[in-house]
Formats: sequence, C-alpha cells, structure tokens
Amino acid sequence: MKKYFEFEKLGTSYRQEIIGGLTTFLAMAYILVVNPLMLSLDSVADLPEAMRMDKGAVFVATALAAAVGSLVMGIIARYPIGLAPGMGLNAFFAYTVVLTYGIPWQTALTGVLFSGLIFIILSLTGIREIIINAIPAQLKYAVGAGIGLFITFLGFQNAGIIVADPATLVTLGDLSQGPTLLAIFGLVLTVIMMVRKVKGAIFYGMIATTIVGMFAGLINIPGQVIGKIPSVAPTFGVAFEPIFNDPASLFTVPFLIVVITFLFVDFFDTAGTLVAVANQAGLMKDNKLPRAGKALLSDSIATVTGAVFGTSTTTSYIESTAGVAAGARTGFAAVVTGLLFLLALFFSPLLMVITPHVTAPALVIVGVLMVSTLGNIEWKQFEIAVPAFLTIIAMPLTYSIATGIAMGFIFYPITMILSGRRKEVHPIMYGMWFIFLAYFIFVKK
Repeated sequence: MKKYFEFEKLGTSYRQEIIGGLTTFLAMAYILVVNPLMLSLDSVADLPEAMRMDKGAVFVATALAAAVGSLVMGIIARYPIGLAPGMGLNAFFAYTVVLTYGIPWQTALTGVLFSGLIFIILSLTGIREIIINAIPAQLKYAVGAGIGLFITFLGFQNAGIIVADPATLVTLGDLSQGPTLLAIFGLVLTVIMMVRKVKGAIFYGMIATTIVGMFAGLINIPGQVIGKIPSVAPTFGVAFEPIFNDPASLFTVPFLIVVITFLFVDFFDTAGTLVAVANQAGLMKDNKLPRAGKALLSDSIATVTGAVFGTSTTTSYIESTAGVAAGARTGFAAVVTGLLFLLALFFSPLLMVITPHVTAPALVIVGVLMVSTLGNIEWKQFEIAVPAFLTIIAMPLTYSIATGIAMGFIFYPITMILSGRRKEVHPIMYGMWFIFLAYFIFVKK
C-alpha cells in the first residue's frame, strides 16, 4: 500500500493521509445537505411534485457519487482530491434546466450522463487539450466568477435576505423573521471560522446553525441519529428512460445547450482544481501535471456514476486543498474521503431535517471563494472586459448560468475582431459563436 501510493517518496504517512482525507471530507460534507435541497427545489413553493426530485434518493445518490468518485480518483489517479456533485452545476440543473427551461429532471439526468460520456471520450483521445487551449483563460475566469455570484444570489434568496419586489424586481427582505435571523447567524459564524482558518468551517457552521435552530424551534428535532439508508430507487437508472421512452426530447437545441454547459463547466472546473491542488501539494513536475489523463478520466467516470444513481454532475472539489493543507499528499487521502462518504449514508435522519436557511450561508461562502478569479481578468483591455463582464453579470440577473456563458461566447469573437485581434481567436470559438447564437434564437424566445 505504501509503495503503491509512494508514501516514502512524498514524505507522508498513514496518519498524515487519514487526517488529510478526514479534513477534505469535513470541508465538502455540506454537499450532502445542500444537494438534495437544491435538486428537489425545496426553496421554491407551489411546484408540481413531478418537478421535484426525491430528497432521500438524491442524498443517497450524492453520497454514492462522492464515494465512487473519490475512490476512483485516489486509486487510479492517486491524487488527494475528493469528488462530489458540483456547486453551480447543481444550481444550473435545478434552477435553469428544470425550473426555467421546463425540461423534466429525468431528461436533465440524461444530459449529465451524456456530458460524462463525452468527457470520457475527450479524456481518452487527447481532444481535451485542444478544447482547453481554444477557450481563452479570461472567459474561464469569468465563468467561475459568474457562477459564484449566481450561487450567492441563491443563498441570499434561500435565507430570505433578498426577496422579490414588483417595483424593483428584488429588494431587502424582512430581517426580523426567525428563519432569516438564523441564516444571518450561520453566515456570521461561518465567516468568523473561515477568517480564523478553521478546517471544515462550512460544515461546522451548518451544524452549529442547525443546533441553534432546534433550540429556537425553527428546525424539527430528528427522532434518531442513525437510521435506515433512504431508497435510491426514485432516481436510480432514470437517466436512461428518455433514451428509450422519449428519444425525440434529446434532439433539441435546449438539450444540446444543457449537455454543452454541463460539459464546459465540469471540464474547466476539474482542470483548475487539479492544477490548484497539485501545486499546493508540490506534485507538479516541470509545470506539468503527472497522470492528468487518469485524473480527468476519474472525474468523468464519477459524473457518469452520479448520473446513473441520480444526481447532477460530479466534479473535483477545490475544498481538497484543505486536506492538502492538513498533510494529504497521495490518493490514499482521497480513499479515506470516499469511505467517509459511504459511512455518511447511515446518518440521513440528521441531515434530512436541515432547511434551506441553514444551507444558505454555505452557498454565500462558496460564492465568495469562486469570485476570487475576478482578479485574473484583464479589465483594462476593453475587448476582454466586455465579454467577461457580460458572462459574469448575466448569470445572476437572468437566473441562468447557460445564458451568461452564451453571452460571453457571443461577444468575445466580435470584440476581438473589432479590436484587430482576430488571429488570437481559435476557430473552435467561432463554432461556439454559432452554437450559442442558436441558443438565443431557438431557446430564449
């Protein structure tokens, strides 16, 4: 075991790797609570039940996808990186694909499945490098920041801090309401712990907020701590149903946009996470990432697995840097993280009582972390600033990640051509221009 994971070469030990794996799990365990609430559209009232995914099934699917993804990453790629359904991608799945487009969640899962299969092909053929190089870094940064703003907006909504207003579209909510005060308490507490660099601050913040909510009578007290694992039957294998029962639904522009968006965001989120974690752990060699193909393949396998179980796109988590900071250097830490997600399956009674007001601070904090990419954008170059800004601002204002990406990809070739920099635009970007123009013509009517 030590030889396979190269403990001696990387100067680590079982104790160090176990602590690192546990730290990574605590840093990303919030997804076990957030994902079921997100995909079930729990914060949206008066929806037909057919539009909501079963929370218990999504909880199990989330844990299993995270477990399989982390184990595969640890064993095959041997990186200390945990995987789970991605924040931002789950918001796109629930609020854009299902709520805005009206695409059934069953078909949306098929989109996740297709994006995962395409990702596997791209990882095995080497086309991945071509596409990564074709899309400018400035737009990659903008997409990450835009998703951060969108997630933060969702968090404020779920907390009741931001509410709808007929005159101004949105306004400040009633901060005297108990659930909103609970969310504010959770946000302040989590910020304090983040500033103090407490490992697993987001997870601990949710636990503390839940306990306070129980004492305040705002959250139901669970009848038991350990319980029977919920059934995954409502979501397991559902991704295959549209393929056999309604194949026509898969040959539409909205479905194509869904697949491309899932693929795009996961594609670059994974690449960015791999580089960030490898750099922090000192695993980069000559500015190159060893076993990059295996790491990307692991991520794509996790996405396909998650889609089969019944959850949105599974991706590598930047929270893995917390585990690296605690000493993780090898894939053994990811194996530990994966096993802990399996263990978490037995604690569903504790997790299922948590409300959107408790998870709202997590969304806000994750948003803060994601908008850090704003500093990498060359704002003084107007031809870059315009598409980047439109990408970022359109996501929260249109309530759609896909729309933000589309606006940025449409304006980028235009501004670059007009500024005399057309030779810097890769031919693939022109292809993207036509695809996203079709998105506005045929989807956004």
